[in-house]
Amino acid sequence: MRTAVQYLPKHLQKVSSHGSLTAPLAAALFGVASLNPLNAQAQAPATLNVGGVPYTLCASEGQGCSFSGNAKVAYGSTSPTLSDSVNGPFANGVQCQNGVVSPTDPAYGKAKSCWYDSSTGYWKPAPTGAVTCSAPTTSTGGTPNGLITADVVSADRTRLFPQSSAFAISFVSAAPAADQVSWTVQDDLGNIKGSGHFPVPGGTQTSTISCTSTTSGYFAITATLTNAGGTLPHLGTRPTGIATFGVLPNLSGVLPAVSYAHQDQHRFGMQGLNGFTAMLTKLGVSRVIDDRQMSSMEPNGPNTWTPGTSYVSTMYKGGSIMRLVRLDGIPAWASPTGAYEDDTNAPTDLSYYQSYMGRVGTDTEAMRKTYFPNQQSNYYQVTWEPNWKDSSANFIALYKAVYTGLHATDPNAVVMGTTSPNPGACAWCEGGQLQTYGALGLGQYIDGVSTHSYYSSDPSPSQPPEQYDTDSNPANVARALDQRMRALRSQMQALKPNMRLWSSEVGISYDPGSAYGPNFPSGNQLYAQAAVAARTHLIVLGEGAQVTYFFYGADYPTEVGFGSFFDMVNPQGSWSAQTVSPKPEAMAFAALTNIIDGTQTLGRLNGLPTMAYGYAFQQLGGGSVITALWTHNNANWPTTAGSYSPTASMTYSLKVDNAGTNGTVTVLDMMGNPYTVGYANGVVNLTLTESPIYVVSNNASVMSAQVTAPIGYTGQ
Repeated sequence: MRTAVQYLPKHLQKVSSHGSLTAPLAAALFGVASLNPLNAQAQAPATLNVGGVPYTLCASEGQGCSFSGNAKVAYGSTSPTLSDSVNGPFANGVQCQNGVVSPTDPAYGKAKSCWYDSSTGYWKPAPTGAVTCSAPTTSTGGTPNGLITADVVSADRTRLFPQSSAFAISFVSAAPAADQVSWTVQDDLGNIKGSGHFPVPGGTQTSTISCTSTTSGYFAITATLTNAGGTLPHLGTRPTGIATFGVLPNLSGVLPAVSYAHQDQHRFGMQGLNGFTAMLTKLGVSRVIDDRQMSSMEPNGPNTWTPGTSYVSTMYKGGSIMRLVRLDGIPAWASPTGAYEDDTNAPTDLSYYQSYMGRVGTDTEAMRKTYFPNQQSNYYQVTWEPNWKDSSANFIALYKAVYTGLHATDPNAVVMGTTSPNPGACAWCEGGQLQTYGALGLGQYIDGVSTHSYYSSDPSPSQPPEQYDTDSNPANVARALDQRMRALRSQMQALKPNMRLWSSEVGISYDPGSAYGPNFPSGNQLYAQAAVAARTHLIVLGEGAQVTYFFYGADYPTEVGFGSFFDMVNPQGSWSAQTVSPKPEAMAFAALTNIIDGTQTLGRLNGLPTMAYGYAFQQLGGGSVITALWTHNNANWPTTAGSYSPTASMTYSLKVDNAGTNGTVTVLDMMGNPYTVGYANGVVNLTLTESPIYVVSNNASVMSAQVTAPIGYTGQ
């Protein structure tokens, strides 16, 4: 366990290691103000205006004021009136205390705070928030698995909790003799957010601590016995040494609630958690895929399925989880080969296939009226990554049968295809298929396009979506996801203007060659997966998809790492796991949905410097503007040592307001934690890393003037 000195800033740790602290420094670090630093900050305004320059609150007396670059710092009191001194500039932060940030005490006897000059400094906030836990209650008994285990008690099985709500961590110890449990809670970057230790008797004991968290995101528990040792066991696809849980962001004070004119305006779906309504709801997911293939509904013969409520999953009856109706799959009895067909050949009797689709349309519209009355349209996906072996004419004939059958009975049908694995313009990609089949009349038989947004055969931290954006070869640049999405939108517009675009699948795996096991994945691999996954879905939405689907729920078999949750039972993953534990990716998705759902896409930012990425969105009804920003640099992702850096950065100035105006914006990190940054002359200075941030501002006209809207995108 770390000593108190180890929690000090590094430059102060050095002072402490060479002897005792000086009296003034010790008082500043461990005095009354330091013991309760929020006393000063509670009274301090978030921003100051000093000579027309915005200054942003960064620390209370005794804390570290953190920023990147050079900035002046105002230091003073707000009780009862502000008396401040401005000093500096300081480089990359400064300790907020007498004799360091200021040669004198500008407000003797009063609690003081620091504000940095946010017009010149690129502020990078220090990790904030903590997990705070009570003393344990310990009782004899439990189910041991080695010397020590830990889990987070969750009645709904999600292991996800609202910020600031109470949750319980349970430890089962099997110490040979009386011992002590030492535990920590770390975030996705390895920052320790909580720690403690408590005694336990020998034998099997269950100890429970009640906790709350003032910060959101992914958290990993570690635990050991001081004398006997031990570590948390390997469970399913979750590696040795950790137990995980998530804390959901609370953005009620940052983003106003959105009113949805119709339910289909929601933007996020997921594969792999069908039926787990509590989890989908907490993640902010409102769509899944529901099977109505003929191979599923009539596997043994014609006219054996009658639409009705007996085929309606309980998940849909609550009305919050909507359906994308899946239609691919032909049973053996209807196949020209006498075997099950999935997007390879048309059925032998297209007339019967059309009538079957009419029944699907009747069923779907009845479900909409009963369970989703505020949903404008019903959405259908005709084929799924087709490996078509039949004639091109029969491909068109299949789509004609589906389209005609559905529209005959469902006045609100939106028929979509072709759902290629890749959205680009190559022959087998979505844009290429639209071009090929569009020339044969496909545009008459689709109302929208569904695609899978894989940009690589191994989408992973080592192969991110921006990998080829800076390539010297234009042919390689076209392989980047943003370029593929633009090519697809262009081809759609040429085929049939202003169609809807859905990305019904894209996921990020672990790096190629990985294997599930007790020592993999590392925390760094998990962080990188989350960052790349969030960026991928932001590109998909920013380049003009109305909806994007996360892939997959829990860890996927055979294709290692495709999953937002660990499967805690099956060591090689499962298609239907429901005993799960979150990865960082799950919590990055929870933040993404909380921030971006309920928005329209404004478009990609113009004039971005090389290796900077940005997309702007606006809340429905003319609400807040949200700009997602990050950087990607192939040179340090991964580094020469093979790790993925969360700190490699570049600076970027974003225009958020009219020239001549000063103010503040809220910035949200990848996990949805907010901080305030000041801007001057309408421009906010930001530090971009490989983890996306979200800038919340209010001047939509300023943002709209500096973006390019996706071609053919007509909103939600």
